[in-house]
Amino acid sequence: MTNFELSREHEEFRRSVREFAEAEIAPHAAQWDRDHHFPVDVVQKMGKLGLFGLTAPEEYGGAGEHGDFTSLCVAIEEIGRVDQSMGITLEAAVGLGINPILTYGSEEQRQTWLPDLVAGQTLAGFGLTEPGAGSDAGATKTRAELVEGEWVLNGAKQFITNSGSEITSVVAVTARTGTVTSGDTEKPEISAILVPAGTTGFTAEKPYDKLGWHASDTHPLTFEDCRVPEANLLGDRGRGYAQFLATLDDGRVAIAALAVGCIQACLDLSVQYAGERQTFGVPIGRKQGLAFQVADLEVMLQASRALTYRAAAMKDSQKDGQGAPVKEFKQAAAVAKLYATESAVTATRIATQVFGGYGFMEEYAVARFYRDAKVLEIGEGTSEVQRMLIARGLGLPVE
Repeated sequence: MTNFELSREHEEFRRSVREFAEAEIAPHAAQWDRDHHFPVDVVQKMGKLGLFGLTAPEEYGGAGEHGDFTSLCVAIEEIGRVDQSMGITLEAAVGLGINPILTYGSEEQRQTWLPDLVAGQTLAGFGLTEPGAGSDAGATKTRAELVEGEWVLNGAKQFITNSGSEITSVVAVTARTGTVTSGDTEKPEISAILVPAGTTGFTAEKPYDKLGWHASDTHPLTFEDCRVPEANLLGDRGRGYAQFLATLDDGRVAIAALAVGCIQACLDLSVQYAGERQTFGVPIGRKQGLAFQVADLEVMLQASRALTYRAAAMKDSQKDGQGAPVKEFKQAAAVAKLYATESAVTATRIATQVFGGYGFMEEYAVARFYRDAKVLEIGEGTSEVQRMLIARGLGLPVE
């Protein structure tokens, strides 16, 4: 059994992040949402607080032994408790931006990109999803051909976070680099390639008009005869698909932490409102029909938090090559992601109902959380994908 009780240091760190979130983010989150504004200055303040370096070694400016994956989840939860847009910005910046370069990059690539990414002065994107390859990421159509020492990329990606901001420095992109013969069948060889922002032929298209996460930077990307050096191959040739899937295991736990922040916000707002709002001469919290729903929020919060930090503790236990087996961690990550994100969607529905007509008004935060929550069940592996992974982990031959 992995011990997943948060340490005193983790709780002290939680308080410091909460103070920052309530002072620097909470007062502005609603306006950023209305304006679809990506607050670069606040993102860089998060960097100065050290939030982007929690899982990185000291030689790249990270926290080293003073940080861990659990600390990252605490930070994502606390930022997400006041603003899901800034929560996903942090989650994607570390889990999808820094992590692939740190895990699979050459030392030259790490030295080139990580110091500024870890400092939060720049951001990196993770180009996996395509118009015709979402959950079926192996159906990648983007191609990269090696021509005279350069990779020439052609194709498109979609729904890519942190990919077109003014501080985006690089995007890691999966692309077909050939075919692999296995018996009588041929499969695409998929590799990962680093494409610096501003490279000729690489375009971050107009940002999406999204249901939620309005203050998050999300773009479709196109590549037209986009040329980068051969040395920009990330990891081993033909291993890009496997590398990105492994990256998503960590990301699923981090998304679960973001969902926990959403549930906590819904509980806090509902308890406060239920104690203040009067109907028939008494607070609405005296009514069992409402109070019992708020009680359900507390159950969902505790269960989601326990599952999330259990999975995070498993990840941290693998640091020295010991700890939880990879298969066990993958299962725990899928369970945490599935339960926490679906609970977050339910929590926003309950909170909106507690607020009644006011919950339908954009001046109240529950409306924003309601819109933001849905994508938690979709991004970094849909609920259906999580159920498939969990079923396979149980030994079922599910397709």
